[in-house]
Amino acid sequence: MNELILMAHVFFGVACIVTTVWLFVDVLHADESNLNRIRKTSCAAAVFMWLSFLIGGYWYVVSYKVDKAIILKGPWPFAHSFFMETKEHLVIILLLLATYIPIAASNNLAVDKAARRVVLGVASGIVLLALLIEGNGAIIAMGVKVALLAKQH
Repeated sequence: MNELILMAHVFFGVACIVTTVWLFVDVLHADESNLNRIRKTSCAAAVFMWLSFLIGGYWYVVSYKVDKAIILKGPWPFAHSFFMETKEHLVIILLLLATYIPIAASNNLAVDKAARRVVLGVASGIVLLALLIEGNGAIIAMGVKVALLAKQH
């Protein structure tokens, strides 16, 4: 069950990234015909981010203590001490950006160039930060693997 929870966490994080890239492209070509889709896509990105956060938070509280102990005893303790700690702090910024993007996208982006630039900037921030956080998650997972492999040898 832990693996399913963790996979759902990653799935919704990636869904947020893909949806935000889609949003970015739509906003680049904003006109009256795609404003409704832009608003729906921005809401979907926010929902996906919050789902990833809530599922990941549940996993962190319930299951991570075992992985943390394994990581800290293994050859990559920095996978927790740097990468998990960094992820914990950066996710707050990501949540704020993902929560804000539907608000920013509620403007008429077809005519308001300043609002369009804000949405493009926030979307860029979401994608870059989410990719960084996904990379941190990969290093954390690898920290568990290398620790378990080191135990076998």
